[in-house]
Amino acid sequence: MAKKVLMVGWHPSVVDYAKYPGLTPEKLEGALRADERKLNDQGYDAAIGFLFDGDGATDQLVETLKSDSYDVVMIGAGVRKDDDHFLVFERLVNIVHEHAPSARIAFNTGPTDSDAAIQRWA
Repeated sequence: MAKKVLMVGWHPSVVDYAKYPGLTPEKLEGALRADERKLNDQGYDAAIGFLFDGDGATDQLVETLKSDSYDVVMIGAGVRKDDDHFLVFERLVNIVHEHAPSARIAFNTGPTDSDAAIQRWA
């Protein structure tokens, strides 16, 4: 049975691109989808759980985690490394801990190494 993995991060339509020179919504989504395809091609059951705003992020993640069980949940660098989203990141880690206690938690460094982050823990 394939290991089920969830990649959590901001939807490309809500990212503040002024913080990431050269990155565009198309480049971000393309990189994330490429990692999702790469993982699925390697035999994982990978999906992206996009977040649309900080206020609703925890509710979105709770609903996703209630709908299925995951072996690995990765929280993306756009949430983790941005000081403006520190409290969202903290809440998301605790949501994973509470609603998916057996899942490993992984962190990428950017939109192109999600597969490596997941492979470290899957």
